Amino acid sequence: MLSPAAQGDERIDAVAHALADGTRRGLLRLVRDGERAAGDLAAAFPGMSRPAVSQHLRVLHEAGLVSIRPNGNHRLYRARTEGLAEVWRFIDEMWADRLARLKQAAEQAARRESGHDGE
Repeated sequence: MLSPAAQGDERIDAVAHALADGTRRGLLRLVRDGERAAGDLAAAFPGMSRPAVSQHLRVLHEAGLVSIRPNGNHRLYRARTEGLAEVWRFIDEMWADRLARLKQAAEQAARRESGHDGE
């Protein structure tokens, strides 16, 4: 069994892989504000076969970026913002650390300029 950190890394990798493809980003944009049927989504990509669009939707689903709701003979897709949670945490962690160091450096520079460097 994977550790929680390793599981988080796997989710980040799956999301990054899913978002690396322009077609999948386009599909995600189409379902961002509400449910759309697979057929409607396929119609938005006329140069692509329905099975190819379905494959892209499967990758998005496996990455946790879309949910699927069966409705009769249709499958309705909707974006899952929760699917980006691990990625947001990673980005926040990276930036929070950098911003904290930048703040510390700015405060030290301000103290030196004002002659109150704590010495």
